[in-house]
Amino acid sequence: MKKCFNFTIRIFLKIKDKAVSGRRKTEETPRKTEKGLDAFRLTRIWPAWEKRMGPIQPWCLAVLFLLQMSCIFGEPVLRQSVRRIQPGEKPYSLSAKRGSDNHGTWTTWFNIDHPGGSGDYERLDAIRFYYRERLCPRPLRIEARTTDWIPADKTGQAVHFSAQEGFWCLNKEQPEGQTCLNYAVRFLCPADSLPQDSKTLWSSWSKWSDCSAKCDQTGIQTRTRTCLAESLLDPRCEEVSEEGRRCLGSPCSVCNLTCSMGRVNAECDACMCEEHLLRGKVSLPDGAPAVTASVYLQAKATKLLTVTDDNGAFHIPGICPDGKTTLEIKKPRYRTALVTVPANPGHSSLVQVHLKRAEKPYMVTHPESKARRGGQSVSFCCNAIGKPVPSRYFWFHNETLLDPMLYKYKNNLVLKNLKADHSGQYLCKTSNEAGSVKSQAATLSIIGKNEAPCNPQPESHLIQLPHDCFQNSTNSFSYDVGNCLSKTCAGALDKSLRCKDGVTNCCGATKMEMRELSCAGYTLPIKVTVECGCQKCTEAKVVVRGRAVASDTDEPMRFGHIFMGNNRVGMTGYKGTFSVQVPPNTERLVLTFVDRLHKFVNTTKVLPFNKNGGAVFHEVKMLRKKPPITLDSNETSMISLGDMEGDDPMGKLEIPPNTFYRQNGDPYTGKVKASVTFLDPRNVSNAVMAQSDLNFVDDEGDMLPLRTYGMFSMDFTDETATESLNAGKVKVHLDSSQVRMPEHLEGMKLWSLNPQTGLWEEEGDFQLDRSRRSKREERTFLVGNMEIRERRLFNLDVPESRRCYIKVRTYRSERYLPSEQVAGVVVSVINLEPTPGYSTNPRAWGRFDSGVTTSNGACVPAFCDDQNPDAYSAYIMANLGGEELEAVPSSPRLNPFAIGVPQPYLSKLRYQRTDHFDRNVKKTAFRISVAKPTPNAAEESNGPIYPYEKLQECEAAPYTAAHFRFYRVEGDRYDYNTVPFNEDDPVNWTEDYLAWWPRPVEFRACYIKLKINGPLEVNIRSRNMGGTHPRTVGRLYGIRDVRSIRDLDYLNLSAACLEFKCSGMLYDQERIDRTLVKIIPQGNCYRESVNSMLHEYLVNHLPVAVNNDSSQYTMLAPLDPLGHNYGIYTVTDQDPRTAKEIALGRCFDGTSDGSSRIMKSNVGVALTFNCQERDAQQQNLFQALRNVPSRYPASSLRERIGLRRPSQSRRGLIRGKGIPFARIPQK
Repeated sequence: MKKCFNFTIRIFLKIKDKAVSGRRKTEETPRKTEKGLDAFRLTRIWPAWEKRMGPIQPWCLAVLFLLQMSCIFGEPVLRQSVRRIQPGEKPYSLSAKRGSDNHGTWTTWFNIDHPGGSGDYERLDAIRFYYRERLCPRPLRIEARTTDWIPADKTGQAVHFSAQEGFWCLNKEQPEGQTCLNYAVRFLCPADSLPQDSKTLWSSWSKWSDCSAKCDQTGIQTRTRTCLAESLLDPRCEEVSEEGRRCLGSPCSVCNLTCSMGRVNAECDACMCEEHLLRGKVSLPDGAPAVTASVYLQAKATKLLTVTDDNGAFHIPGICPDGKTTLEIKKPRYRTALVTVPANPGHSSLVQVHLKRAEKPYMVTHPESKARRGGQSVSFCCNAIGKPVPSRYFWFHNETLLDPMLYKYKNNLVLKNLKADHSGQYLCKTSNEAGSVKSQAATLSIIGKNEAPCNPQPESHLIQLPHDCFQNSTNSFSYDVGNCLSKTCAGALDKSLRCKDGVTNCCGATKMEMRELSCAGYTLPIKVTVECGCQKCTEAKVVVRGRAVASDTDEPMRFGHIFMGNNRVGMTGYKGTFSVQVPPNTERLVLTFVDRLHKFVNTTKVLPFNKNGGAVFHEVKMLRKKPPITLDSNETSMISLGDMEGDDPMGKLEIPPNTFYRQNGDPYTGKVKASVTFLDPRNVSNAVMAQSDLNFVDDEGDMLPLRTYGMFSMDFTDETATESLNAGKVKVHLDSSQVRMPEHLEGMKLWSLNPQTGLWEEEGDFQLDRSRRSKREERTFLVGNMEIRERRLFNLDVPESRRCYIKVRTYRSERYLPSEQVAGVVVSVINLEPTPGYSTNPRAWGRFDSGVTTSNGACVPAFCDDQNPDAYSAYIMANLGGEELEAVPSSPRLNPFAIGVPQPYLSKLRYQRTDHFDRNVKKTAFRISVAKPTPNAAEESNGPIYPYEKLQECEAAPYTAAHFRFYRVEGDRYDYNTVPFNEDDPVNWTEDYLAWWPRPVEFRACYIKLKINGPLEVNIRSRNMGGTHPRTVGRLYGIRDVRSIRDLDYLNLSAACLEFKCSGMLYDQERIDRTLVKIIPQGNCYRESVNSMLHEYLVNHLPVAVNNDSSQYTMLAPLDPLGHNYGIYTVTDQDPRTAKEIALGRCFDGTSDGSSRIMKSNVGVALTFNCQERDAQQQNLFQALRNVPSRYPASSLRERIGLRRPSQSRRGLIRGKGIPFARIPQK
């Protein structure tokens, strides 16, 4: 009795001591939740006490719990305050007690400044501005410590602080060579002066856990609840989060387990058959033996039985072959396999297990952003794939976990009776045994029941008017037509709750007004948006297209396969072209290009696209395979990685003898053909060939970037090159001298690419090679081990967290007007490699990123550093439909207004266009030092570089914020639509009978080819009006202007491809309109001839337009897609810009299926005009206007390179035969 009493008293004092120092222990090491007595840390005392005093009786333990029971208020309950610390969170300071004080309550720690600039400032007024609800009006005391949890008075630095003003540390007051550390502060507030609302901050209690006691013994049961505050460091999370109560184990005499064979073991959880021997063999997916796989017995408590040997075999005696016993086989990076021992009356049994590779979950369905009114309901959904398939999901609101017991969600989250505090971002997270993944965040917008869903007042939107329509009222060629900001709005909903709303509503133009503008000799109708409202969103198709070509010679990958996951979604054409429609709700488009001729390495790309609709062009550079070399499978082979001239290889592969396997798992002996293709990051021209987007998913499910030190693809076949071989135990040796940043040596890992997800997955670590090397070998290597099985593409990478975003906008001209921004432009960033001392190396790269511009530009990720502005640099370039856009010049001097970045930040970024020092270099890129903005520096807080955590701020930045610029080269082409429409953003399409494009999901482009006989290049206009439809007859659809291109072989010959509005259904799809098209050359011109086939077609398809004026040509546009024999070129596509580009290429080429960027003047012509130079006194108005460039600027942008002025380099044109013409009598 005395012994038990002493033990009980000691345990009680220990628990009391734990309660006092619990907070400090929690801060030092995150507490692990354990069942039974372990939850109260008794296991640290019990063994030592039993060793000294003998075994403790069960009833003695019961006395211990009775000391903690309340016998007045019913069932005894043990209470314990448990703080859990999330991964990545810092625990509280050890220098001060947490929680209540004699005079009040301590706040959370605040850290709103960093020690850059003149020092670290944690001022009270600034903290109150950001965290007003977490701070009392009049703090009593202040405490300070560093982010490394060192009290301020222990750092040796000069600091200042007071409860009324806050804390500050000045760099100039510190010892020479030192700067202020990063400090955090907290304040002591009077009692009850901080918000206390614990009822809404805690989840409901969980169910009681199983009793921890063994049979006939006493144990405990526990239950928990979760603090739902934004941070678990919130002082309101100090209440009890875990409870325990006493329970009794089941009687020892009861064992419900019965065995059909053998006997029950002592633990009463399995059957034993001493005379039986179980043999097994475990293999990998390719048939190779699974070495060191763990074999467990599946019972109440899983037990490790054995581990497989070098042949993948195991032997287990005593397992009963009753057809019920189940084994679990586990191996890292492979799925857990379950196998049931088959029924067998003999003394031995054999089982074979084939493991399958485990795959991390990958989110295929993301929640969609939605808008609702107060009181309505909403549903969010997500779905992930993986092996094994993830089954449990967790939802977060503004990064705070939603209580599963309260919201009762799975992979869908339903919120009812919405209120204002429900607004914000929602995302889901799921896991399997291989890892975790998070979805993209969806935004929920909540407005009041009577609040307008959209701003009814349109935003300003300027468009360019025709060249002969100068407006004296505005003293310009611009006119404000208004624009409604396209965003999701709260419209009418159906009663059912769906993952995707049945009807998606967007803000758009609900009222337009027709106005007339006075121009030179005519009146121009124009429709202006006067009111915005919520209406059904325009559904536009999203397409990616481009070319897949060799990186060295631009040889096309002909008839290659394109895969999206495991599904083939397309093929490349003869010229390597491809077009793929993006499935709805896709967040990340992953395509794999497979060369059927095996010339190129299979290439997986993550291609950005325009979510608002339309087509985005990508040029996919394919890496050519290295010629195979012959290896002997019985000998050690070494293969170099990298072959930069004048430099050592990045590393080498070591293939031990007898390491090759056939696809069925049998060892292979003989000659091996090995092709190892290495993508060397020391050559900056290789950056565009980088596989995927160099991202991986960490254990928490967040997608993070990698910085590469080289990629390599491996292909092993037998001597006849008919069977692919696998290999195990291959070593990778990485030359440490090639790693420029010493801190990267410790984080270097070996990765393999998952072509299904486009994500890199970790294969293993690198270790320092401590083996002896020859005296001549002075280099130090890192060694990593890998297996070459179903994956053949590997990467030498380091996770890199120092990232920022670069804001870029693209424009139609050098005017840089907000209304002339171009969407659908691919902006690419090549991150250059820093060398020792952080001076950049222009010959090496570490990462390649791309983004697509929207109507508000693009934010492209890049590496950056906040300590040294020159630590990282990058090249930025822009491409639209295969055409490279020009960057703003940097010489002879920097122009901050043109570049878009103010001084002094521009000088800090060291902006230089690629032709800065050499005028012969292309002007299509610029280079900057990616200097992370300094906190609290006003001139650096408004772009163009944004910290990685401020992506939303970057994407929503106004036009006035700093940004870099690209522009298209001016061309002789102009488009005017009566109903304004931006072809780069199909979502802004408006329902109107006068719309140039009748349907937003199908765009039909029509061009007519004209030949001009005469010494001059001529401007030609098409006026397009309603022809046969009663609602549009005689009303203007739009105007198109173009300038002819001179033929280099004939002095007095030029040609032009002029767009006109195609005939067909209008937007209501009820009646056809044949567009009345007038083609008017500007100058002293007369119609010379008309294509005979076109003339015959128009005569046979009534009505026929009257052509009494020989200086122009009028026709009712044909309904049929005629072709080059008629001089008419028609293309239908899901994207307007693509349709026009294809039709224009055919028109230039003069064929119905070809494409050219060089005008062929005598092929496929519809009309011929003769235009002679007139005297200056006889110049028409159009020519006169062109002689006043200061008032009448050059025409709008060209659509393609072929519309430039001809240069001397355009020689060797392909000539074609002419088309017979019917001469029309002139009147």
